Amino acid sequence: MRKIIYGINVSADGCCDHTKFGGAKDVHDYFRELLENADTILYGRKTYELMVPFWPDVAREQSMDDTSNAFARTFANLNRVVVSKTLADTDDGQTTIIRNNVRDEILRLKQQPGKGISTGGVEFPAQLIEWGLIDEFHIVVNPVIVGQGRRLFAEANLPDSLGLKLISSKTLSSGCVVLRYEKV
Repeated sequence: MRKIIYGINVSADGCCDHTKFGGAKDVHDYFRELLENADTILYGRKTYELMVPFWPDVAREQSMDDTSNAFARTFANLNRVVVSKTLADTDDGQTTIIRNNVRDEILRLKQQPGKGISTGGVEFPAQLIEWGLIDEFHIVVNPVIVGQGRRLFAEANLPDSLGLKLISSKTLSSGCVVLRYEKV
C-alpha cells in the first residue's frame, strides 16, 4: 500500500504560517527530494490554490533561482489530487478533484500502484491525521521564534494521542532540523 507522507515547515515555537518566516534553499532541496519519491500530491483546496498554478508556472518559465526552479520542475511532474466541495474545476489536466466520500476515495488512492503520496498544509492534513491516514511525518523546524501565527496541529481533533517513532533526524546547513516520524 502506498504511503501518505506529510511535510511541513514550522518555527521553533510551532508556527506553521509560511508568511511568518522564509524557507532556505536547503529546505527547498529537502522537499524536492521528498517529492522525487512521490508521484502524487494530495491537498485541500487552500493549499492547492497556493501551490497551483504558482509552481507549475515557475517550472514552465524557470523564473526563480536554480533551487526553486528544480523544486518547481519536480512539483510540476506530479499528479495532483485536491479535496474540495467548492472548487468548480481546474484548467490542469494533472488534477483530480475529490468532492465526496473523501476518506474512502483516499483509501482507494493509497491502494493504487505507484510511489508515495505527498501532502501538506494544515487543515486537511489534520483531518487525515484524525482518520489515521498519514503514514510519515516530515517536520522541518526552522531556527526562528515568531511568537504568533497558526500553530501546527491546532485543528487536529484526536480522540487519543498519536504515537510516533522517530525514523531519522537531520540538521540542514541553514540550521533547520528535519524530524522524520512514522506513526506507531
